[in-house]
Amino acid sequence: MKHPIDDDPNNVRIAQNFLDYLRYERGSSENTVLSYKNDLKKWFAFCKSENYDPLEISQERVSRFLFGEQSDGSKKSTVQRSNAMLRSFAKFLVYDEEKKTLPTLDPLGKLDKKLPELMTEGEISRLLNVCATGKPLDERDKTIIELTYGTGLRASEVCRLKLKDVDFSRGVFYVFGKGSKERIVPLVGGVKRTLETYIQKYRPKLDKHNAEEVFLSRTGQALPRETLWTMLHKRGLQAGISTKRLHPHVLRHTFATHLLRNGMNIRSLQVMLGHASIMTTEKYTHLDTELRDLYDKYHPHAK
Repeated sequence: MKHPIDDDPNNVRIAQNFLDYLRYERGSSENTVLSYKNDLKKWFAFCKSENYDPLEISQERVSRFLFGEQSDGSKKSTVQRSNAMLRSFAKFLVYDEEKKTLPTLDPLGKLDKKLPELMTEGEISRLLNVCATGKPLDERDKTIIELTYGTGLRASEVCRLKLKDVDFSRGVFYVFGKGSKERIVPLVGGVKRTLETYIQKYRPKLDKHNAEEVFLSRTGQALPRETLWTMLHKRGLQAGISTKRLHPHVLRHTFATHLLRNGMNIRSLQVMLGHASIMTTEKYTHLDTELRDLYDKYHPHAK
């Protein structure tokens, strides 16, 4: 950042990660990212003036901040956007394991709420089909899509996954969060077969430096998570799917919603997604499922 959001290097790092998350994992427009950056800078300045920790978000502090915005003459739409930004930031802090639980905040108005995007089974199949060429990079992309949709991994977790974390004999792999927090994820059915084929047949053609990571770039380096965003956009164009709906997080949302719809209890889903708080998982129970296809029991790609 040319003009740091805060004096604390750790806060600057977290803020940049949040903006990257919006841009590369949520597929937010550049205008939205820049607007949120400005709103976040105001929040950090407010917290500094009040001697608050900007990562400790509470309804009382949010209300005082928004009241100050209104008092300074900000438009209603700007105040509403700041309000939405803080909710997104609070969710990101839990998502990126900076915080364990979401703060209790007053709900946004109906017009401000945005439910997570979902994909249909047909769209997932089209994405996979355009990658099925037998070329190493295409098969890598197919495996990433299958793994993300089949296990609900975060984009950052896909990029960090190492060969030593995958145990085909037990049918599991291990995901490590911050503080070495471990999560065991089932590896079964089509997802297991696809990953095993990629590692044995295609990954050696990409590995030029004896890398530890499962997924590698054309030059044999570990993938930055923005690569997943550009890859999904490319595959979406090839499959005839609107790129506005394509970002790595949509595969995680789709994974979670399909499992809940087909009978998985919310506590089990909480464990699979790696949510510290059940409240984070419960948002999936509120998604409108009437307009979506029916799927085979539990997850169709686990058969």
